[in-house]
Amino acid sequence: MIDWKQVNRLRTDVGIDAFDEIIELFINEVQGILERLRDRPNYAEMENDMHALKGSTLNLGFQTLSELCKKGEKLSADGNPKAVNLPEIHSCFQISKSKFTTELPNAIMDEC
Repeated sequence: MIDWKQVNRLRTDVGIDAFDEIIELFINEVQGILERLRDRPNYAEMENDMHALKGSTLNLGFQTLSELCKKGEKLSADGNPKAVNLPEIHSCFQISKSKFTTELPNAIMDEC
C-alpha cells in the first residue's frame, strides 16, 4: 500500500528539515482534490484530476492509491469519467493516510 522506499527517496531529495512540510502539502493537495470530487465532481476535468492525484500520491509513496488514480485517468481518457470509482479512491486515501501516519516513524531511514 505504501512504498516506503519512495518515501525515503522523497525525504532524501527534499531534506530532513523540509520533509514534514512537503508531506503536509502533498496530503492537503490530495485531500482538497478528493473533497472537491466528492462534493461536486466535474466529469469534464476528471482526467486532469486523476492525473494530478496519480502524481501526488506516487510522490507520497501511496502506491495502491496511485494505481487507482491511474485507472481513473485511463477511464476518463477513454470517455468514461463517470465510471471512476470515487468512493474506492476516497476510502483508499483514508486508509493510506492512516497507515502512512502510523508507520512513518518506524519506516524512515535515519541518515548516518
